[in-house]
Amino acid sequence: MPVRLLITVLFTLIVFIILGIVGVFIFYFSQRSRSETIKARLANRAITTARLLSKSEIFDKDEVQRIDSLTTIALKDKSVQAYNSSDKPVYHYSDKANDTIPVSPETLRKARHASNGYYFIQNNKEVVAYYYTDSSPSLVVVCAARDEDGKKNMDQLRTILISSCLLGIIIAFASGYFFSTRLLSPIKRIAKEVAEISAQNLARRIPTGKGKDEWHEMTVTLNQLLDRLQESFELQRRFISNASHELSTPLTAISSQLEIALQRKRTPEEFEKIITDVRQDVYRMNKLTQTLLEFAKAAGNKGGLTINLVRIDEILLEIPGILQKQNSLYEVYLRFDHLPDDENELLIFGNSELLSSAVTNIVSNACKYSSDNKAIISFSIRDKDFFIEVSNQGEGIPPEEQEKIFEPFYRLANSSATAGFGLGLSLAQRIIKLHNGHVMVKSERGKGSNFTLIFPSARKVTV
Repeated sequence: MPVRLLITVLFTLIVFIILGIVGVFIFYFSQRSRSETIKARLANRAITTARLLSKSEIFDKDEVQRIDSLTTIALKDKSVQAYNSSDKPVYHYSDKANDTIPVSPETLRKARHASNGYYFIQNNKEVVAYYYTDSSPSLVVVCAARDEDGKKNMDQLRTILISSCLLGIIIAFASGYFFSTRLLSPIKRIAKEVAEISAQNLARRIPTGKGKDEWHEMTVTLNQLLDRLQESFELQRRFISNASHELSTPLTAISSQLEIALQRKRTPEEFEKIITDVRQDVYRMNKLTQTLLEFAKAAGNKGGLTINLVRIDEILLEIPGILQKQNSLYEVYLRFDHLPDDENELLIFGNSELLSSAVTNIVSNACKYSSDNKAIISFSIRDKDFFIEVSNQGEGIPPEEQEKIFEPFYRLANSSATAGFGLGLSLAQRIIKLHNGHVMVKSERGKGSNFTLIFPSARKVTV
């Protein structure tokens, strides 16, 4: 079912329920008011008749009948019957001849116990049996009649309420359809705009309009999504371009060296030198390929990773040895602030290999770009979060480049003489994000740099 029609039907149903409830209440209380009115009128007629009958020295039965016949109370087929304490009839009057209400002893008994008269319906007549005790002997007067005018008014009221309900439903459906069309028109416009956006024109954005309603908020959200998609496409394009360039460089060098080597006969020493150069290019290409594979793995999601409980301090303790194997000039110092006695407080949910790779890449960069090839790792725990600070003493990172250092293949302007691919920090950032962490950078020219890695502990994740 279309949303527009669904909204219209739901709106109409709500209006129908409201009108139905209001109509039922109006009819119920009107019917109750009519019933109370007829009860009061019949009870008053019964009391008047009982008073007249109690003054037998002034009014005889014939005179009371003449008074009943002359009394007009807008009721049809009126009849009045009186019974003494022995349940014997002592008086009778009816508009029609022989029109009486059968009265049982049980009815008379109930009337004598009812304070305001006993009401019941019999032979399509409404009846009140009233026990009159102000005379001696006491009387039970049974007054009955048909309230045709009242019932006619109730029938008219019922017709009016049903007609009003049907008319209200028709109006509600029409207005609901109209307003749902108006309300959903921005969605059709937004859908049309989005349908015209493709990978070739991601720079296009949806007009937000001047209103500050929910449609404006949705349009802004979609535009922000398009911004992220455009940025992702641009990063992917640059990544492919840079990766192709980095891979083609050693392949071109290998191909050129082999072609030159085969142009003429060479001595074993010359071949050895060429093979050594080719091996270095192959090593560089192999290292780049492995880095790209790690980068692709870190760019995925947690569903493809092996997640275990890992001791964060053990990962940090392994880093100095790893970097010593990479470069014997690198020196790494560890500073642990107030480690807890319970080793469970040092656990983190993650993949030990990726975590080690992320921290190692950042520490390796700190050593590489330090003036003395030294880096300091400080570890502390604050509010169930692990803080790993990596600092060095070097030239520092210019402020305008600090936001770009995590982009794939991006290298600082003053790092052209240093070996590398520009993937280490980007790889580290992606691994950190996969572990629900984040990284911050502080750097001043001539005073070195400080990288702060923040990870949630396993205790915080399970709380």
